[in-house]
Amino acid sequence: MSKIEDFLTASQEQRIIEAIKTAEKNTSGEIRVHIEKSTEKPPMERALEVFHFLKMDTTKLRNGILLYIAVESRKFVILGDEGINNKVPKDFWETEKEFVLSHFAKGEFEKGIEQTIIKVGEKLKYFFPYQSNDTNELSDEISKG
Repeated sequence: MSKIEDFLTASQEQRIIEAIKTAEKNTSGEIRVHIEKSTEKPPMERALEVFHFLKMDTTKLRNGILLYIAVESRKFVILGDEGINNKVPKDFWETEKEFVLSHFAKGEFEKGIEQTIIKVGEKLKYFFPYQSNDTNELSDEISKG
């Protein structure tokens, strides 16, 4: 795969955006997906840079979640802000990462991302339930770099 545009079709991207909107009806957590061609940096380091660049560390409850994908480098990170990480079990993100990667191994990129987003939203409603006065603090659009 040579371009990030080839990673997901427009309709697949739209289904992921809809999954974000659905998940955010369960939780006040703010979910973003970022896709880029590659990274020379360790994937967690690059995901942290993207997290800060997208201002995901500025949510009121510090409950942003980033799914970072470097397509050609074949790197994936799921990252939660400190508000979430202080409440969820230590293996919370590793479990979700394994679920995504099991789908990626079969070439089911959209399905893995979409289902993980829904699962995260369902699990986080216990720690960060949706409130009637919640505002969508971050864009639901997929960012690309």
